[in-house]
Amino acid sequence: MKTTLIYAGIAGKGFDSLKQGMDSGWISHGLASLSGYARSQGFEVDLIDLRALTDWEHFRQEIVARQPDVIGLTMMSVDYNPVTEAIAIIKETVPHTITVVGGPHPSFAPQSVLDNPQVDYTVVAEGEITFANLLRAIENGDRPEERLLIGVPPNLTALRFSDRDLFLNEWRRFGYDLQSPEVPFVPQLPAPFVTIIAGRGCIYNCSFCKPAEDFLFGKGTRRRSVENILQELKSLREQYGFNSFMFHDDCLLEDCEWCQEFAEAYKTNGFWQPYFCQSRADLLVRFEDTVELMAASGLKGVFVGFESGSDRVLRFLRKGTTRQGNLDAAKVCRKYGLTIWANYKLRLPTETQEEVMETVSMLKEIDPDYYSPAFYTPHPGTDLYDYTMEHDLSLGASYDSARRNPTELKIKGHDPEFMRRALTESQRRKPVNQLARTWRKGWDKYTDPAKYVRKMRRMAGLGNGNGAATDTENPL
Repeated sequence: MKTTLIYAGIAGKGFDSLKQGMDSGWISHGLASLSGYARSQGFEVDLIDLRALTDWEHFRQEIVARQPDVIGLTMMSVDYNPVTEAIAIIKETVPHTITVVGGPHPSFAPQSVLDNPQVDYTVVAEGEITFANLLRAIENGDRPEERLLIGVPPNLTALRFSDRDLFLNEWRRFGYDLQSPEVPFVPQLPAPFVTIIAGRGCIYNCSFCKPAEDFLFGKGTRRRSVENILQELKSLREQYGFNSFMFHDDCLLEDCEWCQEFAEAYKTNGFWQPYFCQSRADLLVRFEDTVELMAASGLKGVFVGFESGSDRVLRFLRKGTTRQGNLDAAKVCRKYGLTIWANYKLRLPTETQEEVMETVSMLKEIDPDYYSPAFYTPHPGTDLYDYTMEHDLSLGASYDSARRNPTELKIKGHDPEFMRRALTESQRRKPVNQLARTWRKGWDKYTDPAKYVRKMRRMAGLGNGNGAATDTENPL
């Protein structure tokens, strides 16, 4: 029995979009884990990644050539329309094929998927065990009558590691020359680069995530053992010779004891490769000793969920953090030389222009290395989505607008021109910060310190740079 998995992540950048930025070079760990478990149960699995194809006709040709018995598709809300189109082509081209849809969106809004009669089965929550059981039932000629299948939470430490070759081999087949299973996106994370997930779920209660995340993973967090993570990293080192990696976990630092154990074991096992992780701002401050230990082990950057610079908005989001806490978190990152990737939201429900500018001023003070702004996007299953719908605030005409990118209006009550200016301003550094940035990035590259100091003086408007420059540590 032949099983094909489909990754339909083309809603943002379309077909032929691999290697076009961070979100266009990562694997789907959901599908990679699904494949790993299915293979461990003896099933044959391959992949079609729409990002590697040229158009829908190309997809049709692939389906005809492969003639799969079962097709599994993962769906986030933004993937709803591409997945629906893919299923229509599948049923038209190979009508005998059984279609199975799983992932976040079906877990949050299962009826929106079940309403499509061309979907044979919908799997909600975690799908590894349930999907493999379904494949076995189909193979034995004993298909379930019920179309809605409830996922069984697996023991994460007992799962087979993510099947990264599922993606890498597919990309290479279409002519993409890649050194590693995933495409590095910043200089601090050199190729070969991989991502890894240590756990599932989150213990916090932010209104833009909850309770949707609980529908998917259950309440709280389940985390793999440190030893299990090290085994996977050793496997990745042997297989790909990775030079950097990133934890995809929403909030790795929530379990500081786990992080401390990992940091100590990482170096003990001979790893030197730099890595990034994600964290809430308050945890960076609360567990500074853990941050210090992780930085010493190889942590080089943190994706920080600052979200807003307004205390009122942060309370509205149930974030449990404050503006001052955000600023303090940035100071902790700077203290240990960590790159700051600032995640924040604009155009939130109830947010005033003054509160938007509080976020802008906070970012100027933080001076992050990278900016990751989002115009708030209502996602089904979350309390903030319900609030948005109850107050008739949504501008989203279809699931295609369910992208976090700050490219379109999604919430009523905001002046578009003001928001465009605020977005631009939020990413504009103050001159003193721009100068400091240039100094920090360029100093190590200069072999002539005096020449570099003169360049900095010219940028600072301190003359033509020909004057004496003896203080090479502080040119300003």
